[in-house]
This record gives sequence, C-alpha cells and structure tokens, in this order.
Amino acid sequence: MKTPESVLKKQATQAKIAAMAKEQSVAAKQKKAADKKQFVANAEKYAAEYAAAEKAEIDNRRKAKAQGGFYVPAEPKVALVIRIRGTIGVSPKAKKVMQLFRLRQIHNATFVKLNEATIRMLRLIEPYVTYGIPTRATIEKLIYKRGFGKLNKQRVPIADNSVIQEGLGKCGINCCADLIHELVTVGPHFKEANNFLWPFKLSSPLGGFSRKTKLLHYLEGGEAGNRAEEINKLVKKMI
Repeated sequence: MKTPESVLKKQATQAKIAAMAKEQSVAAKQKKAADKKQFVANAEKYAAEYAAAEKAEIDNRRKAKAQGGFYVPAEPKVALVIRIRGTIGVSPKAKKVMQLFRLRQIHNATFVKLNEATIRMLRLIEPYVTYGIPTRATIEKLIYKRGFGKLNKQRVPIADNSVIQEGLGKCGINCCADLIHELVTVGPHFKEANNFLWPFKLSSPLGGFSRKTKLLHYLEGGEAGNRAEEINKLVKKMI
C-alpha cells in the first residue's frame, strides 16, 4: 500500500525540525563551553589585577613609612547606601533623592557612584539612610546572595551568567566576575551595570537597630549617616 503524500510531507517536516533542533543543541553546547572558558579566564585576570592593586598599596604604605611620611590612599569611587527609616516625616526633597537612588523601601540597598553632586545628595538624606565604602568581598556577597537583575522590567534572580549576558551583553559584561569588576573599579559601564541590578532587599540586622539610637548619627552612637568601612559589618548582619 502506497503511503499517503500528506504523511510523507509530515515525516519530512518532522525530520527537518529534529535536525534543526539537534544542530541548535550542538551549537548551544559549544557556545556554553567557549563562554565558560572565557569567564574563567576573565575571573583569573581580575583576581591578578586585584592582587596587584593590593600589593601596590601595601608597598606604597611601607615606602611612605620608611621615608617618615604618610601614604594617602585614593578617594573611594563607590558607596553602598542602605535605607533604615520608613516614609513617615520624610521631607519632599529627601523623598525625591531617595527615589533617584532607588531606595523606595526600608532596608533597600543600592550602589552610588561618588562625586560632588551625589555626596551633597547623601548629606541631604543622612537621617534616613546609612552608607559607607563597601569592600570587594561585600559587593561579591551582595550579588551572589541577594542579586537580582532587571530584564524586561521584571525582577529576575541572578542564578546564571545567562541573565547577566542577556541584560548587559551589549556592554561587554557577560558574567558575575565582569559585573563585580565593573562595580568595584567604577568602569565606563558602571551606570548600566548598576541600573541592571535590582535594589538589594536586605533583612533587618541580627539583633535589630536600637530604638533609642536609630535616629542619631553614627558618630553620636546612632545608626544613620556615613559609617565608612563599618558598613561592611552591618551588611554582614543584614544578608
């Protein structure tokens, strides 16, 4: 019995689809392997760069000490800002600044590039936030543990490098190591990288904030305002 033409056409179409699917699968596997190789190479390159920078700083400090002088480190380029107070009693100006920094909820945290304008803005919202200079380890922890990206205006967990590749591939940022490097060094695509990251949603710190001192400045024994390097200890409690 002769096989109907419609059945033959269907079989040919299915075979064609299966061949295309196999081709795409092989291409995807090859791309994944090549990407993995590239990401590992990037991570090693950045690790060497960080180690060299740390060594140079130590050498400069020792040299200055030997010559009887002082070593002044470079000005920090990025700050981590955490909102610690709610919306009650917030002035319209401060509210607007917090919206610009994307700090819409209590315990939200974002990175801010430090320049004259942003420092003035931070001073304006000091009673409602706490901020400081994050270390590379803190930036890594935040991205690995609380990192969410913005894809098509949706909050997507950074569980895979493909999320970063889809959101920031056009900027040459394809993996977590690239993203962390861009934030740590405040590279040319810092703005795009920072906007891709959804504001971090942190927990209330272990032991909580003191009700008596929460409204005071950090230098007065409170929680608000600039706490420089001490921000890393607070983030550790809130992750």
